[in-house]
Amino acid sequence: MIIYGIKTCDTCRKALKSLQNARLHDIRAEGFPPGLLERAEAAFGQDLLNTRSTTWRGLGTSERARPLRDLILAHPTLMKRPLIETQGRLYLGWGAAVQKALLP
Repeated sequence: MIIYGIKTCDTCRKALKSLQNARLHDIRAEGFPPGLLERAEAAFGQDLLNTRSTTWRGLGTSERARPLRDLILAHPTLMKRPLIETQGRLYLGWGAAVQKALLP
């Protein structure tokens, strides 16, 4: 199980602590594996974008109009976190539904 996120993100740390067999892939430090953003965008669409983040609020109108993948590649903190991959399936966030699906 891989948690794609940022090592300083509290939500990512909570997920990592709860999911004993998971490892963190820091998207800011390590980047995105090939094809991951495409799969995540196909699965979650605009929900993949964290429009409540400080980074988003600091962007101008022209920057916000860029394609989703370009925005997230340029500013990894714009991705809603964590993005969890297990057995070929993706989960977004660490809400009750994701916890129910992933925790024993």
